[in-house]
This record gives sequence, structure tokens and C-alpha cells, in this order.
Amino acid sequence: MMDPHQDPPLQQEREKEDAEDAGNGPTADSSSNNINDTTSDSDPEALAQVPSGPAYSIFSKRTKRWIVTMIAFSSFVSPMTANIYFPALVPIARDLDVSVSMINLTLTTYMIFQAIAPTLVGDLADATGRRPAFFICFIIYIFANLGLALQKDFAALLVLRMVQSAGSSGTVALSFAVIADVAVSAERGKYMGIVGAGINIGPALSPVFGGLLAEYLGWPAIFWFCMIYAAVWLVPYALAVPETCRNVVGNGSLPAQSWWNMTAVDLCRARRRRSKGESLGVARTRQKLRLPNPFNTLKVAFEKDLALLLFYGTLTYLVFILIAATLSTELEAIYHYSDLQLGLCYLPYGVGCCFAAVMQGYILDNNYRRIARRIGFTIDYKRGDDLKNFPIEEARILPACPFLFAGVAAVICYGWVLHFETHVAGPLVLVFLIGLCVTGSFSILNTLLVDLYPEAPATAVAAMNLVRCLFGAGGTAVIEYMLRAMGRGWTFTFWGLVLVLFSPILWVLTKWGPEWREERRVRKLKEEEEERAVTALA
Repeated sequence: MMDPHQDPPLQQEREKEDAEDAGNGPTADSSSNNINDTTSDSDPEALAQVPSGPAYSIFSKRTKRWIVTMIAFSSFVSPMTANIYFPALVPIARDLDVSVSMINLTLTTYMIFQAIAPTLVGDLADATGRRPAFFICFIIYIFANLGLALQKDFAALLVLRMVQSAGSSGTVALSFAVIADVAVSAERGKYMGIVGAGINIGPALSPVFGGLLAEYLGWPAIFWFCMIYAAVWLVPYALAVPETCRNVVGNGSLPAQSWWNMTAVDLCRARRRRSKGESLGVARTRQKLRLPNPFNTLKVAFEKDLALLLFYGTLTYLVFILIAATLSTELEAIYHYSDLQLGLCYLPYGVGCCFAAVMQGYILDNNYRRIARRIGFTIDYKRGDDLKNFPIEEARILPACPFLFAGVAAVICYGWVLHFETHVAGPLVLVFLIGLCVTGSFSILNTLLVDLYPEAPATAVAAMNLVRCLFGAGGTAVIEYMLRAMGRGWTFTFWGLVLVLFSPILWVLTKWGPEWREERRVRKLKEEEEERAVTALA
């Protein structure tokens, strides 16, 4: 049955694409009855026919792939911007006639804005839509890079790096939110993995790009490259990536009412139909742009299960970011490599991150199906699952544990390999394993965070970003002192054991997480009922 709010040609086109892509798969309406007829009653993954329930997302598989591909490229921006700058610190200090310690101040201010900006962007995206949030972020980012490429003054560098951080750092929260918009929990892992590959490849490739650009074209070329990358991405996004925010377009069937939520193609079609006097569908209230409220992000940190998840996820992030931040200085001190060689040493870490991102998606989705079979839970790929009676904490945390403890072993070994100054193959193999296991565990915890806060996923990820970046800023400030006081071996042994010491948090989440999640759901329902009652009285 056609949604009355949906533009008929667009609805028919999406239904046709969905049927072509899905065939006899679980997302095809035309085959649902056949699946139920031919599948054994004991199979918990058989799709239950729910005539009254709308599809979770009407976007076809082809459209989902296009959206996720574009989002993966956007998620590359924030980690790229943070790391591409590292090889150019010395030449920038020389050209601006300041000390390297002064240039390091731009790293601290960058991380502070990296923590704060997503709290604004996440709330804006959840209330107004993903497209306006992406546009604001990338326009700020483009102009900041233009200024950075042209500036010749330290004060300008300091201020513009903060503006650059404000523009780039919100893209990670937006990327995870888009995945939550279009993917049901049962298939969310693989899409998160694709976006995670974009996020994790940034710290690996960007130092190589930065070293090449700084050495052969000069350090301003770094910022020209960032500006061009963002501008090139923005063109196809503006033309053909639809709005996905469920508060704006629902499952995709409700047409966007504001121009900033429409693609350029849809906007032209709407104007053409309006000029011909054709109906644009049932009129709805236009979505209004409003000032974002950063305190909505802070609310996430006061939920019991989310607070524990944020804390342990931050510790996991802190371990691998400290290794990434000190890798170049430690290898330079031991092996006396050039800037370009040091940049290349980040490649094994990036390769490990990419393998983790791709693997984790399939592992998470397979474990979700395994637990569904065990408890007799019916997976609905079309309309999405009601997780009220599903142990999503167990489904996400169990696959993370083997990765996590293998990563702890790699971190401890990494510290002692550096301590004994072995052949360079030793630390490079271990940073590959750290990228595979520790970073992979962090990505899985991010997936769980989105699952636990589906009503505002961008806000939830922004909360993680706020906490981890603040801890990261503090950690990077003290790691050099720890290395000098404790030595390489004991420093990284300490951080590995920190993860082990607090690992019972994962068991607590698996044990009591479902109960806390249900308490939050009931509380929110009561709040919504009270709001409706107040509105009715008014």
C-alpha cells in the first residue's frame, strides 16, 4: 500500500529498485509470504508478516549503498585533518618563526574543539536533518582550509585550526547517525564497518599524504588538498544524497518540506511540478532550523549503561591514540627515520584498522543472528526489530572481548619491543595487531552506543566524541612524561593493564544493561505522555 505522504513516482521507483535488488531476499515484500510458507516454523529468522507495520527504511539496497559510500568518504575527513598535519609541524614552526612547542599548542586547541563541536552538530542533525548539518560542517571546513593555506601568521594558524576542527569533527557523529537511519539492528554491523573503514584509514594514510605534500609542494599544500577533497565530496552530496533523518523524513517515505533537506535533483523536480500545478503530496509543517542544544549531549552521559559504555570506550580509544601519537617520535628516536619514512610506518596500523572495520560488520551481524536463533527471536529485516526483548548488549559485547584481550597483549608486547629496540618489523607487526584488535573493539562499542540510543544517534556519538577527545587531550599531554619516567615497556604495560582492570564493565553491561535500557524506555514513554497531556491542555 502506498504511503499517502510519498510522491507516487518516487515511491514506485524505490519499490521497483528494492524488488530488483532484494529479489527473494528478506527485504522484498513480494517474497515475504513465500519465505513464511517455505521456511520451517522453528527458524527464528523467518520474516514475520506484519501488515500494519511500516518498513524501517524504504530506501532500496542500491540507494543504501550509495548513501553509505558517500558517508564513508565524509567520515575520512575528521581523522585525516587531525593527522595530516603532523609531518609539517617543524617546517610550519620554521616558516612562522615560532618554536615547535608553540605549534603543538595548535594540536591542543584542535582537540578541545574536536570535543565540543560535535555536541552542537549532533543535536542540530537529530532535530533538523543530516543534510543541513553536513552542509554547515563542510562549508566551515572549506573556508577554514582556504584561510590556513593563505595565512602567514601564528595567531591566524591557531584560530583557523580551531575553526577547521569545528568544521571537520562533527562528520563522525553524522556518519554513524546516517547508518542508524537506514539500517536495522540485524544488518547495522556491516554498514558500521564500512563507515569505520573510512574513519580508521584516516590516521594511517593522512601522515603519508602530509609528508609527501609538505616535502614536495610545501606545507600550505596540505590545506589546499583538504579544501579540494571537501569541495569535491560536497558536489555529489548536494546533488543526489537524500535526507535520512527519521525526525524529518521518517523511514524515507515522507517528502522533505524544506529546501535544505532536499537534494538538488528533488528540488528541481518539485519546482517543475509546482510550475505545472501538480500536487506535491500531503502538506506538512516545514522543518525549522533551530539553535542546537549541547546539553542534550550531556544527558547521554548520565544514563547508567551509557555512562559505563562511554567510560570504557574512552579508555579503549585512549590506548590506541596514545600509540598513534607517539609512534613517529619513538621510531625516529630508535631508527632515525625521515619524515616520509615515519609517515609510511603508519600504514600497518591503517591496514589493521581497515581489516577490523570490514571483519567486525560480518562478525556482529552473524552473532546477532546466532543469539536470535538461541532465544527464538524473529528477525525482521524489513521493519526492524523491537530490541525490548533482545539482549543487544550481549550481541555486541561478546564479539568485542576476544579482540580486546588480544589487543591488550599486543599493546604490552609493543611497549617491550620498543624498550629492547628490536628490528623495526617487530613494532610494525604489533601496530597492525593493535589497529586490528584495539581499534576494532572501539568500533564495536560505538555500534552498541547507536543501538542503545536510537532516538538520537548523532547526539549519542557526539557524547562519545566529547568524552574521548577530552581524555585524549589529557592523555597526549602526559604520555611523554610517562615515557621518560617509566620507560617504554612499563608505560604501555600500564595502559594495557588499565583495559584489563576495567574490563568487568563489559560484564556489568551484559548483566544489567537490558534492565537499565528498559527503565530508560519506560521513562521516556511517560515523559512523552506528559508532554502530550500538557499540549492538549494548552
